[in-house]
Amino acid sequence: MLAKRLTPILNVSNIRESFAWFEKLGWEKGWDWGDPPSFGGVCSGECEIFLCENGQGGRGKSDVKMTFGAESDEAAETGVWMSIWVDDVDAVYQHCIAQGLEVTWPPTDEPWGVREMHVRHPMGMSSE
Repeated sequence: MLAKRLTPILNVSNIRESFAWFEKLGWEKGWDWGDPPSFGGVCSGECEIFLCENGQGGRGKSDVKMTFGAESDEAAETGVWMSIWVDDVDAVYQHCIAQGLEVTWPPTDEPWGVREMHVRHPMGMSSE
């Protein structure tokens, strides 16, 4: 099998608040479905993430502030992790801080050859 595309589906507790959060991150609401909406998508260029209110997957957040490193507990997180590849992690970091988003791992040069950061969606998902 050769996958041509991947569309993650995230379980969220409030789709409208999730659209707003992703817009702060710099993504755009692509579409929604239902009245009131319970399913939809956010887009950045050719990338898309589906959001499903109260369904399709797990969500959760531990009380641990860091999602990575010595002060983290990755096993305590029950949400979804996604890697979002960007050209300038430091610019994304500054944008997230300006928008008041919860950064759980600052931009760090990792030993596997990437500069990585983590930001937590308020309903428990982490992105890098």
